[in-house]
Amino acid sequence: MVNRQSLLHQEARLAFWMLAPTFIVVMAFVVFPVIWNLWLSLKPVSLGALRGTSLFEFNLSLVNFHKVFGDPDFVPILLTTLFYTVGGSILSIILGLTAALLVHGEFPGRGLCRGLFIAPYIAPVVAVTFTWSFILDPQLGVLNWLAVNTGLLTQPIPFLSQRWMELDITGMRVRLPLALTSVILFEGWRYFPFAFLFILARLQSIPDELYHAASVDGASPFQRFYNITLPQLATVLSTLFLFRFIWTINKFDDIFLLTRGHAGTKVITIKIYDYAFGEFNIGAGSAVAMVLFAILLLFLFIYFRWIVKEMR
Repeated sequence: MVNRQSLLHQEARLAFWMLAPTFIVVMAFVVFPVIWNLWLSLKPVSLGALRGTSLFEFNLSLVNFHKVFGDPDFVPILLTTLFYTVGGSILSIILGLTAALLVHGEFPGRGLCRGLFIAPYIAPVVAVTFTWSFILDPQLGVLNWLAVNTGLLTQPIPFLSQRWMELDITGMRVRLPLALTSVILFEGWRYFPFAFLFILARLQSIPDELYHAASVDGASPFQRFYNITLPQLATVLSTLFLFRFIWTINKFDDIFLLTRGHAGTKVITIKIYDYAFGEFNIGAGSAVAMVLFAILLLFLFIYFRWIVKEMR
């Protein structure tokens, strides 16, 4: 009995030491940066003061948060961020699902199509944003040139520099956030290959017997998709939305390279950059970063409390 307890004790110590490197990495690269950012958000820190000893003085206040929440642009930027994040995440998943369904079956050139679908994800972000900026340019862009020459448009449309676009839909006037919609379309196109790979892998693991049985029972293709494919993909789709939401709300480079945050496309990450390197106010930038962190925590709580629970 004593030897068994000694063996269990040794195994517990071994497990602790094997987990220690992971624990140290998480503490150093996850927990400590969050705590340090919180510390900076509670201090009046400028860019030039980062080298000073005043960083360690215990002069904490909520001045930075008052500045952030008192900014009249804070609520519009927050709404833009949520609209961009949810829209980009859902669009990338829908495009990934469509692409996976297209190449799921057997046909000549299927391997080539799968490789082409992955291309947007592996291409350098600077190259693809430059390409999109050139295509959508109102003066030199090929899209406007084709639309004007074929009579679809009477004049070029500045897709990335015009904030609103008036549309007449069956007599109803609708205002479309043009630049923000263009950025969301780019986001969906750029990152749909990630969803495509996950969804395709799950599609290939669905037993064919389910579809054969449904066909024998007279189910239409839409009924087979709705009653078999979607339930089988539910866990993958919800996980993809979780990942894409977290990554999209933290995106900075896409919008910065496309619009610099102009024309109604400024999101929270761009605001952090403006505070930190535009106004040299590191404290305010850290405060906005903490707001973003709180939004992510709230989303994770809602996701695991209700969304995952409903899917069980």
